[in-house]
Amino acid sequence: MHERLKQIRHETGKTIKEVSSDLGMTISAYAHYEQGIREPSIDILKKICVYFGVSADYLIGLED
Repeated sequence: MHERLKQIRHETGKTIKEVSSDLGMTISAYAHYEQGIREPSIDILKKICVYFGVSADYLIGLED
């Protein structure tokens, strides 16, 4: 999932700072998701999906 998070953020031209601020979390919390250090909760996963306009299945690698 972390690779897709990074990829989609780059595709949208957003910085980690912008995404974390828009999602209401710290920069380090979001960065840990992108680095694969931590996994987001279901609630955070939903927010990320809505924010980027993708499905959870896409983010977790079940679909392309």
